[in-house]
Amino acid sequence: MMLSLLVCDVKLGGLIKEKLDIQCVSNDGVFELYRGVRNQLDSFFDTDAGAMKAMQLGLSHSLSRYKLKFSADKVDIMIVQAIGLLDDLDKEINMYAMRVREWYGWHFPEMAKIMNDNMFYAKCVQRMGMRINCKNCDFSDILGDETMEETLKKTAETSMGTEISESDLANIMSLCEQVVSLSEYRLQLFEYLKNRMAAIAPNLTIMVGELVGARLIAHAGSLLNLAKQPASTIQILGAEKALFRALKTKHDTPKYGLIYHASLIGQAAPKHKGKISRVLAAKTALAIRVDAMGDNAGPTIALESKMKVEARLRQLEGGQKMSLSASKSSHSVPKYDSSAAKALAPPKYNDSSDIVIEEKSSKKEKKSKRDRDDDEDESSKKKKSKKDKQ
Repeated sequence: MMLSLLVCDVKLGGLIKEKLDIQCVSNDGVFELYRGVRNQLDSFFDTDAGAMKAMQLGLSHSLSRYKLKFSADKVDIMIVQAIGLLDDLDKEINMYAMRVREWYGWHFPEMAKIMNDNMFYAKCVQRMGMRINCKNCDFSDILGDETMEETLKKTAETSMGTEISESDLANIMSLCEQVVSLSEYRLQLFEYLKNRMAAIAPNLTIMVGELVGARLIAHAGSLLNLAKQPASTIQILGAEKALFRALKTKHDTPKYGLIYHASLIGQAAPKHKGKISRVLAAKTALAIRVDAMGDNAGPTIALESKMKVEARLRQLEGGQKMSLSASKSSHSVPKYDSSAAKALAPPKYNDSSDIVIEEKSSKKEKKSKRDRDDDEDESSKKKKSKKDKQ
């Protein structure tokens, strides 16, 4: 009688059969049997129900800690959260700064045209308060431009803005404080993100930069998931809606997604952006795989790959057609010599030296043509003689 082993996991049953040569069964009946065993597990042991539940809870916590400890994605989570928070901070800072400009613009409307930077605007509002105090304030440590400072002070004396109360100014000052604090925290977060990217994905950082690389990782979910993607997917990652809309309407598909914001694509002319994005995506895919699977701490393949992409960019702008492969041809193409080319060229075709064999039809046509010419000559002579007689 042949015995079989009931196994709930199909993969485990396959390994047992391969290693130990034991027949394993895994079907719906086995799953139902396991479910019944789990439901009646307490009756199989003489222990207290509370102790059993505590044991199950401790086992589940230990298993969860084990999975978190050895998770391949745990380092990528920091990058995903940091780039998400950075985007949220940008939105908040822009919204708060716009509100400061609109609010304080009632009191000093000309200041928005003089100063474009949101950080400088909020700091200057904090320092001077009412615009009548502008001429007594020193903005050299904030602006660093004497011309702008002088323009600001002169404009404050002749401003067309309305007067505001102290309570209005207090609320504006608190909002400016929020803008300054959020801007400073954003700088700290960007430095943290830059350090994390340099440690986790150095090759990707060199190819496309910290922000674009972090957004690619966040969009894919992890560095390992991004490494599994082909270069064509990395090229249009982030433009999925445009891709499916183009496929549905049978229009041209997008040439780039998040990778469009890389510095190398920004340097290219508009007509070359598609070609450069394809080359950059191919090299970036290799760099991502080295970062995800390699053991090197610093950049390796990205330095050479970036030089090749830059060389390709120069060739497109110069109109040259050359290969970017590392192997070079053993022989060089000789320079074109016009005189040597003319000497080696075959003689020119001369149609007068050809012998033409006339056919019967061509002879008849010539004879009929001669007869027509003779008739025309006779008619012209008759007409001339008639005129002479008259």
